[in-house]
Amino acid sequence: MLTFNDLSVAFAMPDGEKFRALGPIDLTIEPGQFVCIVGPSGCGKSTLIKVVAGLQKATQGSVVLGDVPIKSPSPRVGLMFQEANLMPWRTVRDNVALSLELAGVKREARYAVVEEMLGVLGLQEFADAYPGGLSGGMAQRVALGRVLSQKPEVLLLDEPFGALDAMTREQISLDLMAAWRRNKQTALMVTHDINEAVLLSDRILVLSRRPGRVIADITVDLPRPRQPEITFTPEFGAFARAVREAINAG
Repeated sequence: MLTFNDLSVAFAMPDGEKFRALGPIDLTIEPGQFVCIVGPSGCGKSTLIKVVAGLQKATQGSVVLGDVPIKSPSPRVGLMFQEANLMPWRTVRDNVALSLELAGVKREARYAVVEEMLGVLGLQEFADAYPGGLSGGMAQRVALGRVLSQKPEVLLLDEPFGALDAMTREQISLDLMAAWRRNKQTALMVTHDINEAVLLSDRILVLSRRPGRVIADITVDLPRPRQPEITFTPEFGAFARAVREAINAG
């Protein structure tokens, strides 16, 4: 369980004033939920992700994973940014294996996990390729595999597919859903794409303008597994409309 207790973040300005970026936020995310965060630019979505990742200190309040407050980066939490940030001298297989290697997992064990992950993400035939020869979509698959191979309890995704074209973005979203169904991590994802949020999530949190506060908490009870065709249904449209109205109201 991921619990936010009166969480606020403010930054010091050169003139000594405080720039309030986020909060206060009080909420609980249940184990295994896929939660998307949407809201206007500058409302603190990425700041919230960084706090959960242990990369940003809270000014007030806390985030607690289980019964442990998050104060620094933890192997229990995996983070994927918008940029793939692959090591160009390592193959796809070795890039996916990197996090396990750094964690001290023995070679045979880590490559067993990697081979399984390559299969889930459709990367088997590219296992020996180098990042310079990959498309943007393939590079993001590799970055996703690197995070998922850690099998973190919490998966954080900060607008990971924002730079991709619509068709590639949709396919990788499906890959992400397939991998998430296998491991059932708690997932927290920032996106500006309302349809993507509805397609992926069990729950959508809408943040207000700065300082970001949760102004809507929308449960998406569409059946799983979901395919792109569901976006054409009236039920899907109703959820997308509710999210958009909440953003506009905020």
